[in-house]
Amino acid sequence: MGLLNAMNEGMPVDDTLQRLLDAEVRAEKIAQQAEAEQEQVIQGALHEARAEDERFTARIPDLHRSYIGKAQERADQTVAELKRRYDERHVQLRNQAEQREEEALAAAFQVLISPEL
Repeated sequence: MGLLNAMNEGMPVDDTLQRLLDAEVRAEKIAQQAEAEQEQVIQGALHEARAEDERFTARIPDLHRSYIGKAQERADQTVAELKRRYDERHVQLRNQAEQREEEALAAAFQVLISPEL
């Protein structure tokens, strides 16, 4: 209710002013309560964020060990696969060498006994 309306309705101006002052005080209290609640929410969120950060930081050594363990496992698998391939290739080369050994010996013998060379 405005001041002019209060005067037109015959209300004393002092009552109207007092009601306005009371409303302003109530509004100020409500605003202060809202600010306090907002600050509590902010502080709670900060506390939760710090706690989550501490939990994550505490897990770093476990995460690191897990990562190192998995990397070691992959490295071991790669080494085993390379060794298997090496062994297979070694067997192939050995077989080829054995197959051609007699051919090479025969060719060398021919060179030694052949008068044309």
